[in-house]
Amino acid sequence: MGTVFYVSVAVILMFVIWGFLLPESLAERTGTLLGFIIEGFGWFYLLSTFIFVFFVIYLGFGPYGSIKLGKKDDEPDYSFYTWLGMLFSAGMGIGLVFWGVAEPIFHYMAPPEGVNPETKEAAMIALRYSYFHWGLHPWAIYAVIALTLAYFRFRKGESGLISATFRPLIGDKVNGPIGKSIDSLAVIATAFGVATSLGFGALQIGGGISHTFGIPNTTSTQLIIILVVTVLYMISASTGLNRGIKTLSNINLGVASALLFFVLLAGPTLFIVDNFTATMGRYLGNFIPMSFRLTPFGGSGWVGSWTLFYWAWWISWAPFVGTFIARVSRGRTIREFVMGVLFVPAILGALWFSTFGGAALYLEIFQGVEIAQAVNADVTSALFITLEQFPLGTLLVLTAILLIITFFITSADSATFVLGILTSKGVLNPNISVKIVWGVLQSSIAAVLLWSGGLEGLQTASIIAALPFTVIMLGMVMSINKELKRELKEEKLKEKKRIKKLEKMIEDYVLEDENGNGK
Repeated sequence: MGTVFYVSVAVILMFVIWGFLLPESLAERTGTLLGFIIEGFGWFYLLSTFIFVFFVIYLGFGPYGSIKLGKKDDEPDYSFYTWLGMLFSAGMGIGLVFWGVAEPIFHYMAPPEGVNPETKEAAMIALRYSYFHWGLHPWAIYAVIALTLAYFRFRKGESGLISATFRPLIGDKVNGPIGKSIDSLAVIATAFGVATSLGFGALQIGGGISHTFGIPNTTSTQLIIILVVTVLYMISASTGLNRGIKTLSNINLGVASALLFFVLLAGPTLFIVDNFTATMGRYLGNFIPMSFRLTPFGGSGWVGSWTLFYWAWWISWAPFVGTFIARVSRGRTIREFVMGVLFVPAILGALWFSTFGGAALYLEIFQGVEIAQAVNADVTSALFITLEQFPLGTLLVLTAILLIITFFITSADSATFVLGILTSKGVLNPNISVKIVWGVLQSSIAAVLLWSGGLEGLQTASIIAALPFTVIMLGMVMSINKELKRELKEEKLKEKKRIKKLEKMIEDYVLEDENGNGK
């Protein structure tokens, strides 16, 4: 535990004390600052995230696609299925379960682009923007950090720290104050994001239990949930990456797939499939306009509340998710990495929203089930009310609660693993004691702020950290691009030397043969 650990813990504790003693003050100050950032730097978020998407696609299908994230003989540590399960569990599994119904319904009730609410046009645009917010852009944000870290760690032998990826740009300064500042910011953003997610995750689980069993979703219930989940993910963390997280990730992907296909087959199947196809076309057709959509003449309310907020939230989570994805991606080529981290999750996420969000819209529009009213009353109940409309509804609800819990455990376990890496000089397998310290700390933060009402302020603070971290990510783009260019140039020079050597050998052989010396 060095400087990064102590600086990060000091800053985190300062915000926690502020949130505990003066939660309204923290929420107000951070909310004002976030509003200023969204208004003043919305263009910067939109432009940066589009650059990330373009750059990741370029890496995958450009001249660098065949380069391996590791040495030439390295093979992937995990099967594709297990790897994909880990990506989802760490990346956005719990978010997809929670927002799969709620977000399309929200957009249906209050759509963007001047569309009238609660119309068929509103339903179509609701699914399109759900694809957009959970599709290529967030996964490109994760991919930039993950690919850069994996390349420098496994191919160049650098530490697993984000600061180490800047060596091509600033040399040995990565070992000084600049590097430590970069790593401290990554730790703070990760700890803030995970602590708030633990708190909000407890609210979600409490909502599911309350809806199903009638147990009041009180603060006491939520604190008990945090305690139980903490014990579970600490047990998982103590078993290591290749047992706890790996096993839970496989379970998560299996249960999520089973739930998805049951709803797809038991629900309005043709309606869902048609929507998936049509919405994918509209998403791709409007990809660039949505990527740069701001409303300077009409105010940035909707865009700021949804798109810009999401981009900032994904960036604030990127140090955690990117570091974890990098750790489990050794041995894959850049092209394989891009296909697995960018395109496959985006397509599966679209299918998820088409299935759950599409089913909810179908029930709302054609069956008269008041899903929208339920979302307005309690957003945590949206998924459960939708699932109750299908055969074996109670079993589906219990499965969904179980899935949220297992995704929750895996995300928290992954976070302690990443925080251990970032505060242990980038070691691949941080000490259990370090992971336990972070596990207890982040759960304590969540519990204290949940009890005091300061969770929202801390979440906003983590999103504010996204602005400087966006600058860091743009630096990572320049750094890996510079190093890949240098490596490709070196490979071409080596290839030319090999060809010249071969030509010389052939020329010498022919001369010897002509002189009769080669026989």
